[in-house]
Amino acid sequence: MTGPPARAWRPRPGRTRALVEAEQDKAAGGAHRRAVRVETGETARGHVLLKASGGVVRAYLRWRSNGRSVVRALGPVDGETRMANLAEGWERARAAGLVGDEVRPPGSWASSPAARATMRANRGRDTLPERRLRALLHRRGLRYRVSFRPLPDFRRTADIVFPGARVAVFVDGCYWHGCPDHYQESATNSAFWRDKIATNVRRDRETTRVLEEQGWTVVRCWEHEEPSVAAERVFHALDEANGRGKR
Repeated sequence: MTGPPARAWRPRPGRTRALVEAEQDKAAGGAHRRAVRVETGETARGHVLLKASGGVVRAYLRWRSNGRSVVRALGPVDGETRMANLAEGWERARAAGLVGDEVRPPGSWASSPAARATMRANRGRDTLPERRLRALLHRRGLRYRVSFRPLPDFRRTADIVFPGARVAVFVDGCYWHGCPDHYQESATNSAFWRDKIATNVRRDRETTRVLEEQGWTVVRCWEHEEPSVAAERVFHALDEANGRGKR
């Protein structure tokens, strides 16, 4: 018997935990839609698993409760791709009442469970734009420090640092750092978020000023920039720094 195609159920090898979570969030319709109510009355984060057996792909919902793994069968799925089958698995789990939307805690600053999930998932380091830029720099043979303080006594961390050349690279998120091209003010809690973003922008400017006063070259890249374009700006900054005798 010919089994189902690998693309319908098998995950790609070498995936990071972040990519696994992102895949599950996408299939479920958002991280806030993966809430499983456990015995204690709290919620756990569910995962849909796909397994192939006897020529059929079957979906299962797994979560952790009281330190143990719990699995419930969701039944066979017949999508042509892994993502389609994951999405069908989440639909089955929801229809069976096994999962629901995360409830926003009373007094939460987020406007909705979806917004809260997005804000909580925001990474302070190792974002996808950072990793793509680092890959291009590494491919060129460059070595650098990651999430490193250029000045030990100055409590600011750069995303990529070349200590010898004294070049500090920041990869700024469009929302959190007020990108002039892509930042859109929140429709709810607008005053709170406006002040927070303004504070971030002021902090960025202060960081750049202090580092430059101490002889550092600062390269600021936006997350929307093509990695190759950002990499060229870093290469240019390193060439200039080394040309000035920075070692």
